[in-house]
Amino acid sequence: MRKPKLLTTSLTYSWPLFLADMMAGVTVAMVALPLSIAIAIASGADPAKGLVTAIIGGFFISALGGSRVQIGGPTGAFIVVVFGVIATYGYDGLVMATFMAGLILMLAGYFRLGRLIAFVPDAVVNGFTIGIGIIIATSQLKDFFGLELASVPADFIEILPALWNAREGLNLEAFGIALATLVMIVILRRSFPKFPGLVVAIGVTSAMVFLFTLDVATLGSRFGALPHSLPTPQWPDFSWSRFVELFPSALVIAFLAGVESLLSAMVADRMIDGHHRPNAELTAQGVANVASALFTGLPVTGAIARTATNVKAGGKTPVAGLVHAVVILIVMLVAAPLADHLAMPALAALLMLTAWNMTEPHKWAEYARGRHSDVALLVLTLVLTVLVDLTVAIGVGVSVGLALRLSRRKSVDSDWHTPEH
Repeated sequence: MRKPKLLTTSLTYSWPLFLADMMAGVTVAMVALPLSIAIAIASGADPAKGLVTAIIGGFFISALGGSRVQIGGPTGAFIVVVFGVIATYGYDGLVMATFMAGLILMLAGYFRLGRLIAFVPDAVVNGFTIGIGIIIATSQLKDFFGLELASVPADFIEILPALWNAREGLNLEAFGIALATLVMIVILRRSFPKFPGLVVAIGVTSAMVFLFTLDVATLGSRFGALPHSLPTPQWPDFSWSRFVELFPSALVIAFLAGVESLLSAMVADRMIDGHHRPNAELTAQGVANVASALFTGLPVTGAIARTATNVKAGGKTPVAGLVHAVVILIVMLVAAPLADHLAMPALAALLMLTAWNMTEPHKWAEYARGRHSDVALLVLTLVLTVLVDLTVAIGVGVSVGLALRLSRRKSVDSDWHTPEH
């Protein structure tokens, strides 16, 4: 079934539901705003692209999706692949790949392939998620410590030596801001779980940088002022040769968007005791990625952390996701100059914490107690993600995982006998 949840929930909608959705939408928007900016920066894109993605992609995922409470936007899982595509093919190449990924997801929804997520081994998902978390955390060390480094190498093996060689340039003011932000986010999340503590933490530490004129890089000093409006939609620059070279990247983006959105929807189902529509969700992801590409945004998918925040804040229907997108748009139109003062070490601290949460350390002991073959598959996927390439990691991981699954099937009894001679 591909009918959007927005249509079915609208049949019994009411003012009390709208008030609950509105409060939840505003709360999620406050969480999504700095996170979208930070993810765009870590991906090698302009920070405004993160806001555009959250607005356009988030709107269509909520309007057309198959989950009552799913929140869409740019996520940490895409940082590695987006950074790689931009570095290799330029930002216009990423836009084209995102557009193609959207079409692939729309086809997947049309042919009802939503249930195929069950065939992706958990060990593979866990392996590349932990690997992505490691890469994200490592990429943020430069801003976290305020190191003087012209650029962070794209290859993981080259990052650590480059950071070590730049250690003499440690900026204690930047490190202090990053550490204070990290501690404040953790304390506020534990003390007030329903409150958007990360917004307060980043706001307080960024205000300290401004008030005390600390020697700390800000969003405005590094990237200039954020735009006050959405970009004009435009078609990607299409050619057959471009299609061929970007098709593998489009497949990876589509795979990540499909897997993460459906995993997020399943997590949401457990939280609200609901049932999402996987094919409607894939279709919505496809439309959202096509729309994001038309507005030169980043790849978009359902965001597990923001979806959970929506549920905890009282979101009941997809209207909460629509409100979240509209609130970010209003902030972009009205209060963009305030974002220019966001401290880069504070955003780095946010991403470091996001990377830590992605790796889910509380589950490591459970993973270690699993089958030896599953542990080996997780480690294999993790190592390939970090040291080789995410595309290779997913391809090898899924192939090996499916082979292991087939090998575990019980042998089928047969009445065939060796012929007598």
